[in-house]
Amino acid sequence: MPKEIIYDINRPWLTLDPWQLEYINMDPEQDCFLLKGRQSGGTTAMSIKSVKLCVKDYKKGEFVLINSITEKQGYIMLAKALAYAEEKYPGQIDRRKDEKPTKHRIMFKNGTGILCYAAGEAGEGLRGFTIKKLMSDEGSRMSVEYFIATLPMLSVVKGSLDITSTPFGKRHKDGSEKFFYKCSKDPSFKKIYVSAEDCPRHTKEFLAKAKERMTKLQYAQEYLAIFTDELIQYFNPEDIEDCCTGKRPETIIPGHYFLGCDVARKGIDKFTYEIFKRTGTRNNYKVQQVENIFTTNVPIPESTRRIIELNSKYNFKKEYIDSGGMGITVCDILREDRINKRKVVEINNASRVYLKEDGEEKDHKIFKQNLYENLAKLIEQKRITFLDDDEVKASLNSIQYEYTKTDKLHIWGYDDHITEGITRAAWCTKDKTLNIMAFC
Repeated sequence: MPKEIIYDINRPWLTLDPWQLEYINMDPEQDCFLLKGRQSGGTTAMSIKSVKLCVKDYKKGEFVLINSITEKQGYIMLAKALAYAEEKYPGQIDRRKDEKPTKHRIMFKNGTGILCYAAGEAGEGLRGFTIKKLMSDEGSRMSVEYFIATLPMLSVVKGSLDITSTPFGKRHKDGSEKFFYKCSKDPSFKKIYVSAEDCPRHTKEFLAKAKERMTKLQYAQEYLAIFTDELIQYFNPEDIEDCCTGKRPETIIPGHYFLGCDVARKGIDKFTYEIFKRTGTRNNYKVQQVENIFTTNVPIPESTRRIIELNSKYNFKKEYIDSGGMGITVCDILREDRINKRKVVEINNASRVYLKEDGEEKDHKIFKQNLYENLAKLIEQKRITFLDDDEVKASLNSIQYEYTKTDKLHIWGYDDHITEGITRAAWCTKDKTLNIMAFC
């Protein structure tokens, strides 16, 4: 009997699913709509197909452009494409000094190539390319302006579009249909639907736990790849774009800053550090993001030391920490530090003990809804400025809400870790110990 091949995350092409093979070997000129559950192998299939198109199907001067909402997501796909090309077609990769692979492109000796750039909000940075195949990952999160900017790139060479994503609602807040949802009904697209429950790499135990943690609507969207209008985007995308205009300051004046952290254990999600500056008086203030930092796969003690290091640079007024789960360990370690111990404020969406300036302990109860309502108010009133950062925009735009059968508001996001840190840092507007802060 042939030896069973076990899935290798570094060589996923050895164990491709039937639908992945179908997609990779599809007619190169065919538009494809791929609706999938989370972690079902869409990015892997796209990266392999991009190499196959360049090496087998395209001729000199014909290019594949792969992109996603953020640069890092695009880089992951390009890195997967390069790993596949290096194993399957090492002699085809152009490694001349000016053509060797970079984080933005892979060129082949036949004159074809794979390009990778972030889509951003409106795709403006992509104008000017002529593309044979446009591969849009996370297409349900991309704005109609992005497609207006990119689709003309396909016209001259009669190129085609591959668009993939988990669902993210059918309509915008104004009632108009989203481009991704329109593609699902367009008969010119070859359509492939992949539920996470059909993916052999998801265990029944994992999916059962996901069902327990999520509402039925959340699970249907994220894992079953079902469109639903009951999940609604929490923040207005236009308001987010208007507020994401900030730049990282060239100089730091210690003492005017607040830190918000969303805690993650090693190997699980993002540990985020969101730094804001509040200026003005208690009744006439503005809040400005000055830094967005996140790490993954870092031990809790090391992540906590990062907070202490950041405090030595910014001299935070307050450090608002997610104290749920392993977060309480972060708070305990910080309180052992002589300088940080009185700056720590636990925010765990529940009743916790807070330490006042005079050392007195006092109970407060802060719900997740309070944090998000405060942030939404700041956005609507134009009192907050975020960094012009694709990761920040993507996280804010990922937040959705629904009302449960008991009319309880449920807020969540598939990429919410940065926003969770932001909601905590923005809580500085509730800090009544401050009267006046100098504009700086």
